[in-house]
Amino acid sequence: MRRTLPIPRARAFDFFADAALLAKWWGPRGFAIPSLDFTPVVGTTYRIAMQPPEGEAFYLTGTFREVDAPSRLAFTFEWEPADPDDAETIARLSFEAIDEMTEVHFAQGPFKTEERRALHRGGWTESFDKLGELVARQS
Repeated sequence: MRRTLPIPRARAFDFFADAALLAKWWGPRGFAIPSLDFTPVVGTTYRIAMQPPEGEAFYLTGTFREVDAPSRLAFTFEWEPADPDDAETIARLSFEAIDEMTEVHFAQGPFKTEERRALHRGGWTESFDKLGELVARQS
């Protein structure tokens, strides 16, 4: 996935690295983030509580693999509790400066099934849409 944000690269990176900013856009539409422990330092873990519009909260956990502000961020991604069709994946982001804008490149994988890949793609698409709206409101 690629998204262009109308903000400088360092600010775009902040939306992925600052827990207070991340909580404002993370997750599909209608989801809340009741708690998160997210401080990007290589080797440390994170945990994000995600609350769907209906139902119980669940968690996303992982370990930071690469933190190179403002150009790259990579972390493992695992649901808690895990679905039998899930496997730990790696989410990779890179931030490319284009004038005063930033192109965010995102990749995640590998997935055990095409269904799980599609589920993640849908969630990330909605999350990136929310991020774009948040950035537009703050610009």
